[in-house]
Amino acid sequence: MSPAVTGERVVTSVGGFNPTWQRHVAAYALSEPFLAPGRVLDVGCGVGHSYRLLAPRETVGVDIDAEVLHGQPRETVAADMRRLPFPAASFDGAIAVHSIEHVPDPERALAEIARVLRPGAPAVLVTPNRLTFARADEIIDPYHYVEYDPAELAALCEGFFESVEMAGLMGSERYRALVALEHAKLDRLLRLDPLRLRRLLPRAARQALYDRRLKRERSGAAPGAAAITTEDFTLTREGLDAALDLVAICRKSHQ
Repeated sequence: MSPAVTGERVVTSVGGFNPTWQRHVAAYALSEPFLAPGRVLDVGCGVGHSYRLLAPRETVGVDIDAEVLHGQPRETVAADMRRLPFPAASFDGAIAVHSIEHVPDPERALAEIARVLRPGAPAVLVTPNRLTFARADEIIDPYHYVEYDPAELAALCEGFFESVEMAGLMGSERYRALVALEHAKLDRLLRLDPLRLRRLLPRAARQALYDRRLKRERSGAAPGAAAITTEDFTLTREGLDAALDLVAICRKSHQ
């Protein structure tokens, strides 16, 4: 049985979900050159849609939901990223695409990622840019606990890694047009709640409402959604405030 469609993770490229799916796949493809050969930990891997892009490296997928790991033809482990069940210095690299924002204390996740990496090993962390994702002054996605701007993400990573370089995932003009439509819809919805009473709802209730809206609006493809591919995304080290996603390229000390 396929995993349920929710806002928690990408599980399908059908219809209006395709642009987000392609954005996640592109994050893996563009991160791949920064990873060393060897055994790589895929943190918060979800359905494992893109780990093959990291070949010929051996990847180990970790996700807190055992259901999404079912059927992946590689080693997978159901575990919390803040308590990784692996010995210290047991991986040659790590990648976390749209996952650290899903825990309230990502510092613990980064500490665990750093712990299981061998000296000198790289970690690539991809997370939405707070300045461009939805609203810069409020976390709208009820599955996100934290969101970062470029300086905030760099500061977080520098607490656990000796070297941190920042880059940004940019979208094509046609992808940005789709994002603008999403933002316009969101703005119209949020104007119905000027006092932000939504913040008083329990997180589970907000997630249920979010999922219902997501399924309704993306059940059919928006004009242009089907045309989006991984070629609509590029990686840059300039103008990071305008990036869709932030990419932190981290490395442990060789000592």
